[in-house]
Amino acid sequence: MKTPIVWEWRHFDQLSGADLYAVMASRQDVFILEQTCLYPDLDGYDQGAHHLLGWHTVDGKRVLAAYLRCLAPGVKYAEMSLGRVLTTKDARGGGSGRALLAEGIACAERQHPGQRIRIGAQQHLEPFYASFGFATVSAPYDEDGIMHIDMLR
Repeated sequence: MKTPIVWEWRHFDQLSGADLYAVMASRQDVFILEQTCLYPDLDGYDQGAHHLLGWHTVDGKRVLAAYLRCLAPGVKYAEMSLGRVLTTKDARGGGSGRALLAEGIACAERQHPGQRIRIGAQQHLEPFYASFGFATVSAPYDEDGIMHIDMLR
């Protein structure tokens, strides 16, 4: 049985070294190793972002289960954006992804009230994001060997 996820919404400056390491290790595991996608993950946006970290307990230790980052309007897109959305391999299958996105949208809307949210989604996840009110606003495009679409909420 998986433990409940405890959510933390932090600006980059509020992340401890250990928390930042857990985020970067999880992003590397999911996006680079699992998806065999070589791309520059350290893109200069993290320092100005808010980060949503979802922790669960495994064998008495706090372990990162889910993560995303939120960029303010005007930083990457005219709208605020959510990105680097992930659930770790061990946390998948129990609704962690849905919980992450629901929590992420709520945190982002509190941070930037009245703003729309843009995501660059992997195309195969279009139905998942659509279930949260995102609509496709671009043709499919190849980003680092994976087909993506832009979606707006």
